[in-house]
Amino acid sequence: SDLDWDAQREVACRTRFAVFVDEQGVPADLEIDEADPASCHALAWIAGEAVGTGRLLPDGHVGRMAVLPAWRGQGVGRALLTALMDEAARRGLRRLVLHAQTHAEGFYGAFGFVAEGEVFDDAGLPHRTMVWQASE
Repeated sequence: SDLDWDAQREVACRTRFAVFVDEQGVPADLEIDEADPASCHALAWIAGEAVGTGRLLPDGHVGRMAVLPAWRGQGVGRALLTALMDEAARRGLRRLVLHAQTHAEGFYGAFGFVAEGEVFDDAGLPHRTMVWQASE
């Protein structure tokens, strides 16, 4: 759902901190940034629990995709990315960019994202830029 950041901040941040900070060791002060209030946030709910989140920036950057460990491999990430891509289409965005952790390149590739450039380090984790372009 298209979510107001102030209303959803606590839930989205709890999910992101569980994955990025607690599990992957990303510094907490890097996790929330100035792009959050301007972004469209997707949240996945199962039985009243927020189990995944992701965001779409106004410039077409997709980021902060996170699914709690217990819910991985069950389509939550696919549902989140689909929702964000649908929102991008509604906004007329023809090009989406994301920084994928390298282990997730195949996941994004299945949606038509194509890897570009070299692997780079972001918060101590290997990432790769991936780009999706709308077909004419």
